[in-house]
Amino acid sequence: MPLPTLAPPPARPFRPAPQARRTRGQLLLPGGTFAMGDAFGEGYPQDGEGPVHDVHLDPFHLDATTVTNAAFAAFVKATGHVTEAERLGMSAVFHLTVQARPADVLGRATGTPWWLVVKGACWRHPYGPLSSIGELSNHPVVQVSWHDAQAYCAWAGKRLPTEAEWEFAARGGRAGGRFPWGDELTPRGRWLCNIWQGDFPSRNTAEDGYLATAPARSYRPNGYGLWNAVGNVWEWCADAFAADTYAARAGERPVHDPRGPLGGPGGARVMRGGSYLCHDSYCYRYRVAARSGNTPESAAANIGFRCANDADAPR
Repeated sequence: MPLPTLAPPPARPFRPAPQARRTRGQLLLPGGTFAMGDAFGEGYPQDGEGPVHDVHLDPFHLDATTVTNAAFAAFVKATGHVTEAERLGMSAVFHLTVQARPADVLGRATGTPWWLVVKGACWRHPYGPLSSIGELSNHPVVQVSWHDAQAYCAWAGKRLPTEAEWEFAARGGRAGGRFPWGDELTPRGRWLCNIWQGDFPSRNTAEDGYLATAPARSYRPNGYGLWNAVGNVWEWCADAFAADTYAARAGERPVHDPRGPLGGPGGARVMRGGSYLCHDSYCYRYRVAARSGNTPESAAANIGFRCANDADAPR
């Protein structure tokens, strides 16, 4: 897994009652049949990016951007929601971005020592208690768990996208491409996403302009109008994560609007898109076919989300 898993908090956060569906800030995507999965043989075996299989989706809505700090702050103000990282009192922060007193750095994540467990890290203080979102209102909210994302969706009258919806949207109408814009990472020498440049995990040259998150509307949108479909922050999806999901679909042609398993209590959930920490030497998961997962109570300084809706949702 590319991210650390932290122990769950002692109690679940507040859950707002589902609201009437709303599609403000969302794009209406046409649906249709597409080839889902890694056509280049570049995925990690443990991620289960193959086999490539045809999927047919009904039309659906999807947020043009990830949910921002400003939008999440409005949710918290309206509901009093307390995130799981806040309840736990700590969260995961990449070692080069920590803003905390030495006493607040509680240790390193097992197996991924570049992740530090930082007391007081949460969505309001994404890199530790000495950081803030004061100048990051238009950046993606981070340090939110899958449960936190579900709570926001309920309040906003939306839902998390399925994994298939996410990949269809990220492809932007391009068939079989490696990235939302094509197969070349930096066409004409231009960076089109926020990932790691340099030597991971010790030196990031920030050639793309950012050491950590970029604003939610950075670079340029893909063919469907989605901003930052890959890189920047991982995005939670509705589905439970399993490495054999695609293999189980191999006999169906095409699979229609797959929505399961959507995940009961416990178990990993799908994350898509990679983040500002992805590098081909370690985490080549900023491709549109790449997938990973983490436990639903986990949070980190590079995990966010965007929301979806059915096509018949009122505006």
